[in-house]
Amino acid sequence: MTINIRRRSTDLAGSQFSDSIPPLLQRIYHSRDVVSDADIDTALSGLLSPDLMKGLPEAVSLLADHLIAGKRLLVVGDFDCDGATSSALAVSSLRAMGASYVDFLVPNRFDYGYGLTPEIVAVASQQSPDLIITVDNGISSIAGVAAAQQAGMKVLVTDHHLPGNELPSADAIVNPNQPGCDFPSKNLAGVGVIFYVMSGLRAELRQRDWFSLQGIVEPNMADVLDLVSLGTVADVVALDKNNRILVEQGLRRMRAGRVRPGIKALLEIAKRRMDRLVSSDLGFAAGPRLNAAGRLDDMSLGIQCLLATDEYQAREMATQMDELNQDRKSIETSMQREAMQSLERLNIDDQGGMPWGLCIYQPEWHQGVIGILASRIKDKYHRPVIAFADTEDGEEIKGSARSIQGLHIRDALDAVAAKHPELLTKFGGHAMAAGMSLKKANYTAFSQAFDEEVKRQLSAEDLQAIYLSDGELARSDFNLPLAQMLRDAGPWGQHFPEPVFDGEFYLIQQRIVGEKHLKMVLAPLDDKQFVIDAIAFNIDVKCWPNNAAERVQLVYKLDVNEFRGNQTVQLMVDQIEAV
Repeated sequence: MTINIRRRSTDLAGSQFSDSIPPLLQRIYHSRDVVSDADIDTALSGLLSPDLMKGLPEAVSLLADHLIAGKRLLVVGDFDCDGATSSALAVSSLRAMGASYVDFLVPNRFDYGYGLTPEIVAVASQQSPDLIITVDNGISSIAGVAAAQQAGMKVLVTDHHLPGNELPSADAIVNPNQPGCDFPSKNLAGVGVIFYVMSGLRAELRQRDWFSLQGIVEPNMADVLDLVSLGTVADVVALDKNNRILVEQGLRRMRAGRVRPGIKALLEIAKRRMDRLVSSDLGFAAGPRLNAAGRLDDMSLGIQCLLATDEYQAREMATQMDELNQDRKSIETSMQREAMQSLERLNIDDQGGMPWGLCIYQPEWHQGVIGILASRIKDKYHRPVIAFADTEDGEEIKGSARSIQGLHIRDALDAVAAKHPELLTKFGGHAMAAGMSLKKANYTAFSQAFDEEVKRQLSAEDLQAIYLSDGELARSDFNLPLAQMLRDAGPWGQHFPEPVFDGEFYLIQQRIVGEKHLKMVLAPLDDKQFVIDAIAFNIDVKCWPNNAAERVQLVYKLDVNEFRGNQTVQLMVDQIEAV
């Protein structure tokens, strides 16, 4: 394997940074389309105004009317981290604003699937809600919204997913991606959308003198920014400036100890220090544990954890989710092994023989884990991947897709559906991830149609993974102040990636830790006496340790490792190749 590295531009033309930003950081920011101090200002005052968000006035009026009248409100969420944080934010905010009755309902993915379906409306009707509020779903729930309205319920849809050709006939819709919405940021997660809705509701209730008349202390919406931060990072939406403000403000509050017991418990179980939190701690520690509840069990557990006010109860629920996450890892490892063996048996491990759009399927695979499996296979072979598993009825299969740069996966599925309307039962998603259902008998035909569509949209060069690097670091750059500066310069995330560097090193020591992680001691080529610790996670144990390797080429991040109170520089290795 040869690592295909492309270094980012070092051109600072057009930048307007002050001298307070170090030159290296100026270059890193500029290569991410951030060109001034104002672009990295994460003060709350910089948040985009909700005035341009289509449907918001109607939504807050609908909510205020029902809340003041003491009507029954039901939040219907999704079974991932964004859905859980959105549900917890809506429920806790409505309760803080004086709602007489508010509860939540989250579909179990194994029984009901995604969104406000007619089946979940039937379950919801048992609680006799006057108003259903969808969070992180609903924009494609045509039949479900109609069923709710036929049963006498009002429906408010809040969502961020891309809409189809038809919108549901909801009483109000708030979604920055709906046609005609001029809200500048189209990258809000579901939790960001409901944050704006609840902030608008607070303003509406204030205008109606609700808080003063009821003797209610007006809630501080900054108190829910820990939820917004977690949901935004975990849903891997693009961190444009507006999302960076939301994430950073949530992180600052968490570092200062202003964090709800559920999030605190999830992070502490993952052994993260609260006073040093960064966005990756949310994405790789809290998020997966919360997601595990929705993948393997019932996301109600995760939402209850986020709503908990008692630290002991929160810890108990977080412990359950940590155990579920361990189960998820075990299931994922087994499924990944089976997938790799299947690919080897098909003898398509070479780039020429493998489909460009790769579909994999095993009847016994776990529905809740196929998305992670697709992501792992996509990372290994650098091509769009859809992993399928059986549903309970045995006739349909569910798929979870992950894509690469250059292929909008939802649009690709839309194109397949347009050409072959008989193949897909339903589908939906984003640019990089999507879900779908189809008849088991149509799997082979769909696999071929998907591969053909990918080949139509991509070139052979698109299937070659390119690792963008911010350049090479000098020996003098491997120091704690620089590592800490880069750590604090975020929040880093999707479309605003953490700084990555490349270079060659002497390989002094190497050993496997934790079954599949490669721990190394390295030295720069110009000073073999200057040693640096490094670790590569989820390494191919068939290739490493490599006792024949004396030098390695790396793509890596500069990180701070803390062990027993001591901080040292450590390289977090993304790619490694013996030289």
